[in-house]
This record gives sequence, structure tokens and C-alpha cells, in this order.
Amino acid sequence: MTGAVALAAVTSLAGVPAEAASGRERGNDRTALQRDTDAIAALGVAGVQARTTGSAGRSVVASSGVSDIGTGRPVPPTAYFRIGSINKTFVATVVLHLVGEGRLGLDDTVERRLPGVLRGNGNRGDRITIRQLLQHTSGISDESYPGFDSAEEYYAHRYDIHTPEEIVALAMRHRPVFEPGRGWSYSNTGYAVLGLVIEKVTGRPWYEEVSTRIIRPLRLHHTVWPGTSATLPRPHLRGYQRFESGGPLVDVTELIDADASGGLISTTADLDRFVRALLGGRLLRPELLRQMQRTVPVDEETNQIMPGARYGLGLSSRPLSCGGTYWTHGGDQLGYRTRNGVADDGRRSVVVAMSTQFNQMDSALGQEKLAHTLVDNALCHERTAPLAD
Repeated sequence: MTGAVALAAVTSLAGVPAEAASGRERGNDRTALQRDTDAIAALGVAGVQARTTGSAGRSVVASSGVSDIGTGRPVPPTAYFRIGSINKTFVATVVLHLVGEGRLGLDDTVERRLPGVLRGNGNRGDRITIRQLLQHTSGISDESYPGFDSAEEYYAHRYDIHTPEEIVALAMRHRPVFEPGRGWSYSNTGYAVLGLVIEKVTGRPWYEEVSTRIIRPLRLHHTVWPGTSATLPRPHLRGYQRFESGGPLVDVTELIDADASGGLISTTADLDRFVRALLGGRLLRPELLRQMQRTVPVDEETNQIMPGARYGLGLSSRPLSCGGTYWTHGGDQLGYRTRNGVADDGRRSVVVAMSTQFNQMDSALGQEKLAHTLVDNALCHERTAPLAD
């Protein structure tokens, strides 16, 4: 795993900063959100869009920067972008649907559902459960996902197609990080396995189940699975990566990535609707949502970046600076970084999409901190501004 990919994996849970900026005042909602959005763009992020929805169901949107550096077009309110690991929350919701239907058990072993798939170099599918895959406690190596350390690598491999079977087979070349259930380590590979489990149980690919069970019922008309297409629907944020310190932003918009760990494309409005529905109890029965929210501690590295973070089943909890907790799952994809948060009661929410990633650790952490600040401010202060869709 490359340094940039490793940071993305850790920060994909993202949430709240240790210090939550100066948003204690109940100033104008739009002004505060715009301030926090502008601060992210000022770091060199090409385009930023933030959407927050209050308990009355009214939304406020703020944008900064441009959707396309070449044309200078502003960020449209309905801009598409790659959601990265927020995809995992969609997949986890489908898995819990199947559990509720009695077609799958959280404590079923992978071997029972996918005989022989997790085997070799100390990997034992008969010791790994569905719950552990969802929770990142399986110990499966994440050394199966390609990373892009340079623009040259991106141009050479952006159209490569990796099947989930290939991804899992590559992971089996590596020994487990730890024995199943004996630790916590973020694993995209684990969600590739869950995609295969969904298909084995239902007879349909994971993305069709996501569409049937989540996208259509919630009318998420701007959430799509790209398949083997490398492009995004219009209008969209073009994605940019800074591979070298002081180097240019490289346009990395075109990329084939469609597996269950992070393949969907969406908008801030659709993601906001999804997370509010999930935490508001519209997608899962109460006992299943409680299962999703049963958390375990994350590893030391992740906790240093996100103090107090805990991980459930495709969902993470974080403490708020104003007291209480909220629920989140961030998403990182080459050129894109997305963060979200939902209050414990599902009534207040925020999504922020950013169209630039940095391979430099200090720049990446600075971006992370400002995104965290925006999320914390949005959730800690009731929003009263008029609807701004």
C-alpha cells in the first residue's frame, strides 16, 4: 500500500478535529458554512461543495473554487463526484438487509458462503465471519489494491480493470495482519469479499442490490454505478491529485474503479439523503441499526488522527466538540475526498466533497483538519438559514 493510499484508508473514517474552530457563535448559517468551505479551497483544493441539513429538514449549500481548472467553471450544486469508501456504508446496509431476511448471518463464516476463496498463507475463511469483514477485524491484508504514486503510474494504469476475484486472490498472497477478531485494520479487500458474498446469496451483483434496496426507494436519482466506464456523468467535479510537493495538480478524473469498496458516483444532495435515511431508521429495522452501531476501538494510528473514533458495521462514531457523538464514513478516491456526519438522532447532517487529494502528508492532514472543522461546526450548531438548494 502506498503512503498516499495508506493515509486515505486511515482518514476515510473521518470526522471531528481536536479543536473545532471558532464556530461557537450562532452566526448566519450560510456565512459560517461558506467560511469553512473557503478555508478548504484556500489550501489548494480545486473545488469544494458542502451541504448541511438541519432538524427542520432545510438545507444550506456552500461552494468554493472551480469544478474544472481548465475552464474555470464554478462548482454546480448538482455536481457528481466519486464517493470512495462511503460506498462501504451502502454495502453494509445491504448485508444487514440480508441478515434481517434470514438469508445471511453476521456470524456466518466466509468459508460457508464462499468456499475456498480465503485460503493460503495463513488466511482461513473458516475463521473469518461476515461481522469481522464489515468491522475491519478480519485481519485480511489490504495489499491487494493498486495505488498511484506518480502521474506516470496513473496514466499507465487508469484504465486497468480489476475483478473482485483478482483483488481477493492478490490479498491471499499475503499473510493476515492478525488473527481474526484480534485487532482492527482497515481493509478494502474485506469489502470486495462482501460484494462477492452478496452476489452468492442473492444471485445478483452487489450494485444491483444497492440499487433495488437503497437507491430506488430513496429516489437517489444522481447516485450511479459506473461499471467499466472511466468517466462521470455531467455536471461533475474534475478530480485532481498533487503527486509531488510543489508539483502541479494532475487531472485524474478518468479512472476505472467499480468494486464494492468504493465504486459509486453521487452528489452531496443524494449522500445527505442517504445518511439521514439510514440514521433516521428508514432503511434498517431498529435491531439491525443497533447492530450497525455496535462499535469497537480502531487501531492506534487511526486513533491518533481521529481521537475517540470507533468502528461499527460500515459506519464509524466520533465525539462532537459540543458533546455527544455522531456517525460518519468518509470516502477517498484518487482526486476526490468526501466527508460526512450525522447527529445521533439522524436530524442534523453534513456532507463535504473536495476535488483534490495530496500525496504530501502535511497537506493531506491540513485538508483533513479543515474538513473535520466544517463537519463539527455544522453538527454542533442548529442551522436556521433559508433553503438554498
